[in-house]
Amino acid sequence: MTDTPLDLGPQARIVACLAEDVTEDQLTDRTPCPDYRVSHLLGHLTGLAVAFRDAARKDLGGTTDTDPGSTLPGIGPDWRRDLTEALHDLAEAWRDPGAWTGTTRAGGVDLPGEVAGAVAVDELLLHGWDLARATGRDYAPDPAALAASHAFLRAAAEESGGAGNGIFGPVVSVPADAPLLDRTVALSGRDPGWTRPGGTPQARP
Repeated sequence: MTDTPLDLGPQARIVACLAEDVTEDQLTDRTPCPDYRVSHLLGHLTGLAVAFRDAARKDLGGTTDTDPGSTLPGIGPDWRRDLTEALHDLAEAWRDPGAWTGTTRAGGVDLPGEVAGAVAVDELLLHGWDLARATGRDYAPDPAALAASHAFLRAAAEESGGAGNGIFGPVVSVPADAPLLDRTVALSGRDPGWTRPGGTPQARP
């Protein structure tokens, strides 16, 4: 147990396991992110893990100053190892209570530490869903990360003044009794019913 608001470790491990099972022929498959193929999504995950690791450490510089939308992310030949290590280091960095205090920076934006931590959780949660959907895997996120992401996205949508906009785009309408994961995904502007082109996801245990 730690005295930080949330341990990112469980969700980071879930994402790492999903990535480990990605096959080479899936790297060019589409994802719920319109501009990203699977390889781009994996590259983005690696980059954000490094950036938010450094944000937690208050190690500000090139990794924390770069707008993630400025380039289309790619992957190297050792991308599985790179991503696994980056996710591990991300979780370790946010286990330091000091990471959640003071001011830091991510994506070129100055943020309170607790907000940066919430964004990191949300990124892991949503992009884990993106990766699972794109590769046809079941997705059972860490319950604490899911609850935190939903609260973060709901607050952002409410701050838009009820205009139906979230951080990433217009909120998608879902039934009030939809599963919490579907409601969270919808708040991010994604369609919870998104499936891989060609049919429904082929879930594997």
